[in-house]
Amino acid sequence: MTSNGTSYTLALGGVHHADGYISTGHAHTPRRLVGGAAATLRGLGLLILALLAALALASSARAQAPVFLGAADDFAVLGASTVTNTGFTEVTGDVGVSPGTAVTGFPPGIVNGTIYSAGAVAAQAQADLTAAYNDAEGRACQVDLTGQDLGGMTLTDGVYCFSSSVGLTGTLTLDAQGDPNAVFIFQIGSTLTTASASSVNLINGAQSCMVVWQVGSSATLGTTTAFSGNVLALTSNTATTGVTVDGRLLAQNGAVTLDSNTVTRAHCAAVPVVSVPVSVVPPSVPVVPPSVPVVPASVPVVPASVPVVPASVPVLPVFLPVSVPVSAATSSGTANDEAGPIVNVHGAPGASCVPGDFRLRILVRDASGIRRVDVFLDGRLVERSTQRQFYVWIRAERLLAGRHTLRVVAHDREGNQTVQTRGFTRCNRPVSPPFTG
Repeated sequence: MTSNGTSYTLALGGVHHADGYISTGHAHTPRRLVGGAAATLRGLGLLILALLAALALASSARAQAPVFLGAADDFAVLGASTVTNTGFTEVTGDVGVSPGTAVTGFPPGIVNGTIYSAGAVAAQAQADLTAAYNDAEGRACQVDLTGQDLGGMTLTDGVYCFSSSVGLTGTLTLDAQGDPNAVFIFQIGSTLTTASASSVNLINGAQSCMVVWQVGSSATLGTTTAFSGNVLALTSNTATTGVTVDGRLLAQNGAVTLDSNTVTRAHCAAVPVVSVPVSVVPPSVPVVPPSVPVVPASVPVVPASVPVVPASVPVLPVFLPVSVPVSAATSSGTANDEAGPIVNVHGAPGASCVPGDFRLRILVRDASGIRRVDVFLDGRLVERSTQRQFYVWIRAERLLAGRHTLRVVAHDREGNQTVQTRGFTRCNRPVSPPFTG
């Protein structure tokens, strides 16, 4: 490409320049026209625009738009026929059923949200769930993994399809590669089944709200599975004992069955965008006034007295929006973490009094890692652990009758902490005498 006597060659790694040659009747001598610097700036500006457009096109070939959940977004659990629970399940988010009316097992289960039994709200959520399911099912498959177990795999964003059933034994890792808007869609022809103690691990900015499991029939999560993502099942969802879900369990035509689980509605963290202005000289502005003569090579390219662009002509900025996630590395190598760990306590007594000893199951999650977890009974430390999941026996048999307080304090590696408090009542029964042998 040639402009004003200066040629440009587009090459990987940048732009190479070659000075034009002007014939004087003697040997060809390199010459520059006054205003060559401005021409270079204009050419670079146009080149930047072209490169950004090419990069955007290349990126869009793989990038996926999120699956829009509509009214179903507010629900952590949504069934069509029934929602049933056994044990001390804790749900953060709304629970609903439509067109059925039965929601059972709360209490002893706890809902940190609203329960909708049929009605307009649940019906709208079901309608939007159907639309979201059809959207996810209709995306073009990018990688066919039919017949393969997901355990042990590390996958980047994209659409993954399975013609029939799929299993997960072990750990599946989803890597966003630093992009918190990375979308992962799994199209499953029939069933989704996880083995006991399996997990879906999110790294490098991956968010559970951006993970969608479109299941052609039913999903069954094995005991103590730590699952991430929104399960959009055509028929039903079953979470067996001890399963934790960072996402949603949504069923179009059947039931959602829970058993001593923790289900937390996935919520996308906002990603700030910074606009970076890049100034270029518009093509309509004349670079060299017609009256300016050619200057010999020994003279500076642009004399101080000759402006490249007349002062009366403003240089117009062209703003190229570039999405830049604002984050800073911390000592642990993760993005700035100002929130405490997520703490779930299972097995804490409900409204009835406690006649004897009982066991708690403590589950703790944090992106930066867990430093320690302390469990206090009436202000006295009874357990300390560095594990993300552990059990502790509460020796209530010898407590005096009346009200008692459990307090769980979790510390992450960035110095943040979360406190969970549970109260219970010791039944008005005689306290066993100390064992003397």
